[in-house]
Amino acid sequence: MGSIRRAVPPVLLACLLLAGCSSGSLSDSERSGKNGSPPAGPSGAAAPTGSAGQEIAVGAGPQTTYTVQQQPPAGSCHYRYENGEPLEDTKCTPGAISPAVTQANLKSTICRKGGYTGDIRPPESVTRKEKVLNAASYGYTGRLRDAEYDHLISLQLGGDPNDYRNLWVEPADPGHKPGVGVNNKKDPVETKLHTAVCNGKVPLAAAQHAIVTDWTTALSSLGLG
Repeated sequence: MGSIRRAVPPVLLACLLLAGCSSGSLSDSERSGKNGSPPAGPSGAAAPTGSAGQEIAVGAGPQTTYTVQQQPPAGSCHYRYENGEPLEDTKCTPGAISPAVTQANLKSTICRKGGYTGDIRPPESVTRKEKVLNAASYGYTGRLRDAEYDHLISLQLGGDPNDYRNLWVEPADPGHKPGVGVNNKKDPVETKLHTAVCNGKVPLAAAQHAIVTDWTTALSSLGLG
């Protein structure tokens, strides 16, 4: 007696002929959204974009107790210079914003009377240790007292207080006399941006984007100087 052949169901046959059925795994666009866009930030709002059009990271925000944050490996970060002024390594220090500061609550946070930053700034006992570690990350060998452990997006612009992505050892300006302490041109830029944001001349996200892209051109890029 000959063998009995069973017919292959039409649906299964069509699947085989089309080089196999889907494994059920999601594509990259399905993982990130139908249009391939990155996930939204806090409360469903997209975070502001930084250099190269990438979103600025959102940090943990103000903490009751701060701890020393791990820094990039020693020697892995490299300064850039524009007209002699030091700029951060965008891979090591891309910036990070605080979820506690938004365009909607400026009056109760960074623009409130009496100040805001003093209440959320990490203590020196934490930042002193981080500064030493970050100096090694950047290969900084100058006097630490002449370098500022700087928030790339300043606290007065809604920068995260202690996210390692928002902090870097900023060398002194060219021509700075060694041993006389911190002195750089980035601080006045931050103050002018803060004033513009609080006066409603510039949106918060635009100011954050400008300072992350290049602090030396932040004011001119926003028509402020």
